[in-house]
Amino acid sequence: MIAYAVAETTTLAGNIGFDVGALKGNFWSLTVDGLAYGAIYALVAVGYTLVYGVLRLINFAHSEVFMLGMFGVYVGLLIQGFSPRGDTYSMGIAGTILALGIAGLIGMAVSGSVAVGLEFIAYRPLRKRNAKPLAFLITAIGMSFVLQELVHYVLPKVPTKTPLGGSSAQPVIKLVDEKTEFSFWGASVTNITLIVVISALVLTTGAYYLVNKTRLGRGIRSVAQDPDAAQLMGVSRGRIISVTFLIGGVLAGAAALLYTLKIPNGIIYSGGFILGIKAFCAAVLGGIGNIRGALLGGLLLGVMENYGSVVFGNQWKDVVAFALLILVLMFRPTGILGEKLGKARV
Repeated sequence: MIAYAVAETTTLAGNIGFDVGALKGNFWSLTVDGLAYGAIYALVAVGYTLVYGVLRLINFAHSEVFMLGMFGVYVGLLIQGFSPRGDTYSMGIAGTILALGIAGLIGMAVSGSVAVGLEFIAYRPLRKRNAKPLAFLITAIGMSFVLQELVHYVLPKVPTKTPLGGSSAQPVIKLVDEKTEFSFWGASVTNITLIVVISALVLTTGAYYLVNKTRLGRGIRSVAQDPDAAQLMGVSRGRIISVTFLIGGVLAGAAALLYTLKIPNGIIYSGGFILGIKAFCAAVLGGIGNIRGALLGGLLLGVMENYGSVVFGNQWKDVVAFALLILVLMFRPTGILGEKLGKARV
């Protein structure tokens, strides 16, 4: 067994490339594509950072909230009468926006409901019993696997006459045909890239404004800084926690819509696991508890892993992402922008 592991490690190490020339030749195209992936990471990372800011909890089940949001988007398309087919639906700009908007709202409703239900079923009983942080962490990991395996169990039992079902990725329903809008320095910027990046920036900015400029945001920040003092001042801690999970879940649903635009064949029961871990890395990289840090960490992670996949080989893409996190934390333990918890800002 040990000899086999050593042989596998040796083989894998032998596959490491170092093609800096490929990076130079495709620098801008890799950057643009990386920003699209990074924007999705950032939206999911905001959910991690909000929950950590209020509860000091790393909600590892948030990746499955995102995954269920993807299925919500898919069901939203099926409800509207769409079905998998070989080519792209031709509906015009207005029709496409309307169809995607409806599917996105359903996806956000699903992921938001799952996030709130997760807090109510898994975390609230622990909170009422003043459980130790380790109990929350173990519960979060356990719920991640429970939700993933629940979907894995249910899908094969869905009637085969419907497109939804099975243990493999769902058949593609494609509404947007990827087209180049403009180019610069050899990089093609597509319509999907623009939609993903601009939508993520708008939603993240909206979340930042909500938390820092509204009455609800003041409640979130007060609970994040001192929950006991906040309760004495009339802030309902339970309501704030539920709303925080809801906001994170809704953003995960929006990220699910953008993800299905970028990768239409990525809707699968295990589709949120690795992406969720990367989003958590993005949150830590930018500064856990910091919304702007989540955005910066997501964009940086998406770009750097794209660079690494070309320099070292595509099989090392995930390794580069985690190595970047370790490298940054060695010199900046609180992340690039630092934590905001001690300053009453999430």
